[in-house]
Amino acid sequence: MNEADIPLGKDVAYPDTYDASLLFPVARQLKRDELGLTQELPFHGGDFWNAYEMSWLNAKGKPQVAIGVFEFAHDSVNIIESKSFKLYLNSFNQTRFESWEKVSSVLRADLEAAAEGVVSVKLFTLKEYHQQNPIIQPEAILIDELDVEITDYDYAPNLLRVDKGAGDESVKESLQSDLLKSNCLITSQPDWATILIDYKGPRICHEGLLKYLISFRNHNEFHEQCVERVFVDIMQHCQPEALTVYARYTRRGGLDINPWRSNVPSIRLSSSPSLHLSNQRLVRQ
Repeated sequence: MNEADIPLGKDVAYPDTYDASLLFPVARQLKRDELGLTQELPFHGGDFWNAYEMSWLNAKGKPQVAIGVFEFAHDSVNIIESKSFKLYLNSFNQTRFESWEKVSSVLRADLEAAAEGVVSVKLFTLKEYHQQNPIIQPEAILIDELDVEITDYDYAPNLLRVDKGAGDESVKESLQSDLLKSNCLITSQPDWATILIDYKGPRICHEGLLKYLISFRNHNEFHEQCVERVFVDIMQHCQPEALTVYARYTRRGGLDINPWRSNVPSIRLSSSPSLHLSNQRLVRQ
């Protein structure tokens, strides 16, 4: 990745004429190498992107507005740098398209070419989106209510541990924290998220997990990379039999990014019995 070429954090002109070349791909493997993920990936999953500021012109020149929902496959070669995605979507603003279906097909072709993988594209009218995406509250244990003292805000995976007092019994838990804050890899601007951790195995120490998540507070990494780091760290330090990690980030520039990773073969977020969560908004979204 050549950071000099990335538009993020720079003053750039916002185009209003369709231009697919604005998309800037970033290889996933660059950060996966840091995590030792050089062979077969230990998870599956996806990255939900929700775009709240989409517009284009119909064949008669009348503006259309929509909310776009995109899901990138976890095994696509690249992620898309977020500002380039925003610039690309803005390039539709003054471009005429014959139908909503044509817009969808153009989006899918461009994004799959840039990501080098499968991308799902859905466009909703505002009414449709409102009806299908109410704000929800996850059914999980909120670990933020623990009364802990925090002295370190630098990434510290060694804080993760199993609860020694719980014995060898395997448990199933869904845990939630609203205190995840990481920073953009390029600009160091803050990224805020709710993170959900669903697992089966030795009981994870809730206090250690909370301190670990807070240790991302000064950590610079893209959303997708943070979620994969959390997954790998929990697997290494706590060794659960089954693990799903899902982060719902707040939006920036009209886009929110929501990656999830799981080693449970059957789990798909819309059918998860414990997370009860698909691509649905939380209160800060």
